[in-house]
Amino acid sequence: MSKSDSATPGKQRKKTAIWVITIFIVTIIVSATISLISEEVMAGSGTLTAFLILFGIVLLGILFDIIGVAVTSADETPLHAMAARKVSGAREAIRLLRKADKVSSICNDVVGDICGVVSGSAAASIAVQLLQTFEFSWERMASLIMSAMVAGVTVGGKAIGKTFAVNSSTTIVHCVGKVIFWLGRLPAFFRRKKT
Repeated sequence: MSKSDSATPGKQRKKTAIWVITIFIVTIIVSATISLISEEVMAGSGTLTAFLILFGIVLLGILFDIIGVAVTSADETPLHAMAARKVSGAREAIRLLRKADKVSSICNDVVGDICGVVSGSAAASIAVQLLQTFEFSWERMASLIMSAMVAGVTVGGKAIGKTFAVNSSTTIVHCVGKVIFWLGRLPAFFRRKKT
């Protein structure tokens, strides 16, 4: 065994350790930020607005779950053909596929779990608002119903989303690649606007 071969597992372990630490720190920061913002907005909003915010958080979790599954099951070949024809977003989609493990981890674990935690606290906040608005003979019922509804919508939505993600994985990854492509062009667009 050569020296470079024995160094490879060590480098890989170091990369993995750095990735785990990075994702840990990013998760804490993003989770704290989203929780703080949602709590502030929920505290000053009515029940309907709170429901809309909760629905948005659940949808965000489902959307990122779809992206995470699509990235792990998409076929790279059609994207290479698109990239050769200079189709916007194809190169970005290929980069996503080449880092599928990290993209999936961020989409499914980081964003998905954060949305799960935040939607739980949002449901609790809505339950408190409902208890203040209506008289319930059994106060735990409002909290129980809200938690069950959020869990049902999240799990059901992710089940439907996973089927869609597996069946349309290449199209989904290409759409995400297009979004990344256009987001990358925004700074140049705003620079041109200023001149």
